[in-house]
Amino acid sequence: MRYDLAIIGGGPAGYTAAERAGKAGLKTIIFEQNNLGGVCLNEGCIPTKTLLYSAKTYANAINAQKYGVNAGNATFDTAKIVARKGKVVRKLVLGIKARLTAAGVETVTGRAYIAGAHTIECDGQTYECDRMMLCTGSDTFVPPIDGIGDVTYWTHRDVLDCKELPRTIIIVGGGVIGMELASYLCTMGTGVTVIEMTGEILGNLDGEISAALRAEYAKRGITFMLDTRVTAVHEGGEGITVRYESGGAEGSATAEKLLMSVGRRPVTTGYGLENLGLATDSRHRIITDNHMMSSVPGIYVCGDLNGRSLLAHTAVREAEVAVSHMLGIDDQMSYAAIPGVVYTNPEVASVGLTAAEAGARGIECREVKVPMAYSGRFVAENEGANGICKVVISTDGHILGAHVMGNPASEIITLAGMAITLGLTAEQWAKTVFPHPTVAEIFREAIS
Repeated sequence: MRYDLAIIGGGPAGYTAAERAGKAGLKTIIFEQNNLGGVCLNEGCIPTKTLLYSAKTYANAINAQKYGVNAGNATFDTAKIVARKGKVVRKLVLGIKARLTAAGVETVTGRAYIAGAHTIECDGQTYECDRMMLCTGSDTFVPPIDGIGDVTYWTHRDVLDCKELPRTIIIVGGGVIGMELASYLCTMGTGVTVIEMTGEILGNLDGEISAALRAEYAKRGITFMLDTRVTAVHEGGEGITVRYESGGAEGSATAEKLLMSVGRRPVTTGYGLENLGLATDSRHRIITDNHMMSSVPGIYVCGDLNGRSLLAHTAVREAEVAVSHMLGIDDQMSYAAIPGVVYTNPEVASVGLTAAEAGARGIECREVKVPMAYSGRFVAENEGANGICKVVISTDGHILGAHVMGNPASEIITLAGMAITLGLTAEQWAKTVFPHPTVAEIFREAIS
């Protein structure tokens, strides 16, 4: 049978494209070897945030006296937290299945293999297609550290399913995943050490905000080791020992568990990608145009596979752009205002350029910084907490970026993203009427 569009990978890019194409009348088939939803829904974004919300609820309970509430001796049940996580994931997976069915999309469970630009093989069946979209996602990257193959280390998947938390853990990698899991484990009572090779955690974010978040978690008991390179690991009776180099000196640290959270890399092997001969750049990323089409006509590459962003919401937008192009709708992909969020407590959110990034590009700008305490709603709901809001503005007044530490940063950052996308000046954005009291008013405080 022949299809208008065949999609490999059922993550955010894949299922978004499938539903959109199906609703538009394209005969669409999607291949997924595991569960629909991909890494994000099944072992990433959603399950992680479900655990983090339980941790936040627990933290709120044990600190309820700050708000004049006596919550007694709050406790938690890790097994029930993990069970709830599973329930949330199952519910959302079923929702995706229902949406694809309603859109008339055919779903095949199995490993797809690309035999050619218009041919896919799966479980002995051959499927022909006019267009193909590749959305195979990414996987955890574990560097070749001496001894890593001989120890029982964790990845994020193990934390998500852990019903009995360790007393101590060493997390290698201070990026988004590492910090979110550090936040969860620390809140639940695990002694956490974070080892980061660079000079700061969350290196892609505003440096001052990253440092402020690190200082906050250091107060809560997390040990941070920056500019530290792991050289070897060894498992013994007391747990796992990590050997490292820092500032020319060598040392070691031991914990019950070791979590590897160095980063992720696109999945490029095992499904015949090499049979397409796609052009790549100097970093071995598949080259796509602003419609998400590769160098081979009719082959689109969306999501983590193209290596541009590795964020679920970016993948969704890329899929929308790709299907629009198939349908002859004028639409283009832009990466100028992709929000990034770290779901620690407090949250950190960022969109657009930092002042340092703008300077590196030769863009003259000014940075406005205000404390989150300028928002009455923030003060009312975050007793004793500090926060930062930064807005980066070009010399001609346009909004270039915004960077926030403080709850609920994740829910307000889109406002700044819209300002960047629409090309608003600070003067134009300030004319927007913000409801009072809201935390989002912090942006108006910054730009007025």
